[in-house]
Amino acid sequence: MKKHLKFKTISLPKLDGLSPSLESTALKVAEEQGELARAIGKFRGISGEKVSMTQKEVLDEIAKELLDVAQTTISMCFVLEEEYGVDIDQKVEEHIQKLVNKGYIKTPEK
Repeated sequence: MKKHLKFKTISLPKLDGLSPSLESTALKVAEEQGELARAIGKFRGISGEKVSMTQKEVLDEIAKELLDVAQTTISMCFVLEEEYGVDIDQKVEEHIQKLVNKGYIKTPEK
């Protein structure tokens, strides 16, 4: 199924300077998501602040915050695997199938 799909692969490391729990990581995901939303609000000028950054600067900030969200979710994947025995690779496959089932990914006719 994967051969026709377009993927953006990001390989992020396990952070070894932290001892995250499921709860602390969930809170950190929310914090990072809020920072991403703030950056997008600045880009769109909806935060009430005058935009004093160039479009490139704002887009760079959005990308940085997006990667912070990604890193934190990867940290949660490590917690789920190591502390709770969840098979994240299997969950990724199930997630892709869910997207196909919902019609978000079109599969070629056989």
